[in-house]
Amino acid sequence: MVATSLVVVVDDDESVRESLPDLLMELGYAVDTFDSAEAFMVSDLVDDTGCLLLDIALPGMKGPELQDELARRGIDIPIVFITANRDAAVRTRLMQRGAAEVLFKPFSDTALLDAITAAMAGR
Repeated sequence: MVATSLVVVVDDDESVRESLPDLLMELGYAVDTFDSAEAFMVSDLVDDTGCLLLDIALPGMKGPELQDELARRGIDIPIVFITANRDAAVRTRLMQRGAAEVLFKPFSDTALLDAITAAMAGR
């Protein structure tokens, strides 16, 4: 497996963790999921992750806090944030902090694919 083909989904919503991998695997990506930022950070997949689909509002460490922690450790993973909070100011703030994209739930398959493709291309 090519490391950059791994997409990791970090979302506390079980339905998201169940539905996104099926779609992403159909598109040719290797996928793994985690229900928390902490679980992802202690996994052995951090260095192999090509793109992170990251919920903003996680219990415990929030999505933006994980972004900060990765940066603090010098780990450069393109991040596509996903959120149910349709706040343009939040999107702007996350994009300014280096997010590859911010998608508002529910998002289309095309929007997701475009975001991941752009994130990985910009790596």
